[in-house]
Amino acid sequence: MRSKKALSPVIATVILVSVTIVVAVSVAYWMGSIAGTYTRFEKVEIPTAYANKISSWTAANDPSGWTEPGWNITVVLKNSGSADATIDNVFVNGKPYTQFSNVTLRYGGSLVTGTLSVTVNAGGEATIEILIQRGTDQGITFSSGTALDIKLHSAAGKEYPKLIDLT
Repeated sequence: MRSKKALSPVIATVILVSVTIVVAVSVAYWMGSIAGTYTRFEKVEIPTAYANKISSWTAANDPSGWTEPGWNITVVLKNSGSADATIDNVFVNGKPYTQFSNVTLRYGGSLVTGTLSVTVNAGGEATIEILIQRGTDQGITFSSGTALDIKLHSAAGKEYPKLIDLT
């Protein structure tokens, strides 16, 4: 029996420690990828929002066809989160924009008809234009000097507010 050779205790310990380290590193990478999948989030910021006064606005594809003076509010959105964000509604002073006859949205150069769906990719930007006709609508008087509370609502249920003065 003494002539048979086996692994020395030092070599066996080195192999056991090496295998343990490899398994621990593999499990750490696997858990990190699972955690990354479940911890994605949207974070929309509004770095720029301003109102430009316009004398009139008409377009062939505009269902309202209003020609009164008003404002073109430009809202630039930036998503600094790790998941895409979808803006599905715009509120003006707490009311959905669809309740107003004086408010029209434009995205990507086209008027928004039907359901609003603006996707802001993770790390990307998007621009929404809110066209507001001068006058009174839903108890709100749209005139120079009026401050509007604009809230953008995402499909994830988050709201992104911005206060804009009509100049």
